[in-house]
Parts: sequence; structure tokens; C-alpha cells
Amino acid sequence: MEVVELLKRAVALVSTAVESVYEGAPLTAPEVDLLIPLRYATAPVIARRIAEHHGLSRAAVSKTLAKLDRRGFITRTPSAADKRVALITVTPEGERAVDALFPHQLRVESALLSGLGDDRSKVLEALTLLVQSMEFRLAMASKEPAED
Repeated sequence: MEVVELLKRAVALVSTAVESVYEGAPLTAPEVDLLIPLRYATAPVIARRIAEHHGLSRAAVSKTLAKLDRRGFITRTPSAADKRVALITVTPEGERAVDALFPHQLRVESALLSGLGDDRSKVLEALTLLVQSMEFRLAMASKEPAED
């Protein structure tokens, strides 16, 4: 449990640190997090890929994308191959917003983590191991037959 508690605390500290970047901004930090991969994508992306990339439910991603679409930060175009799927691209307004906010967020995050010094690589290695282990366990759990 202490690992989970530390992870939650770290996430909360990062969120607190970047709050000032988003005060009065047209986007929230979670919205920018969804827009960043779209901003740098070379082709339209589908919502399922965004959900997988961020480890979020498709419903949560769909809800956020609908808000971003209404506000003009993304466009959703039905796929010619599968009408159930929308191809998502960031609009010029979305690009401008990400370009204005994301560098500030990176500076805040970098300053927050600067105290790690030479231990940064050890922390990164440990977090990578943690994520890989958790992904493996989740993949294995999804393959196990459900108990009645």
C-alpha cells in the first residue's frame, strides 16, 4: 500500500504545482494532457488509442473529447473505414493553446523534479519497472477466465 500512497501523493504534488499554469487558461491540465499527443501526431488519432496511451477509460476520454470539440480545440471526423470510429485532429486553436500552456507546464514540472539530482535516473528506472509490472499484471488478469 505504501507504493500506491506515494504514487498518489506524487500525482497530487504535481497537480498542485501546475495549478498556477492553468489559472484563467482556456484549458485544464488534463485537457492539455489529452491534446499533447494530438498536437504532435502526424495523422488523425482515434479515441481508443488516446485512452490506451493515458490509461483512461474510453468513456472518460470520449466525454473530454466532446467538450474539446464543442469549444473548438479538436475536430472529430467519422472514419471512412468504420463509421463507429471518429478520427480526431487538433485544430489550429488547439495547437495555439497547447503551444502556449505546455512549455510553462514543463518548466514547472522540471523545477519540481530538479531536487532529484543524480538520483533522477534511479527514480525513472524504478517507475519504469513499476509501470511494466503493473501493465503485465493487468494484461494477465484480463486473460484469466471470470469466476462464477
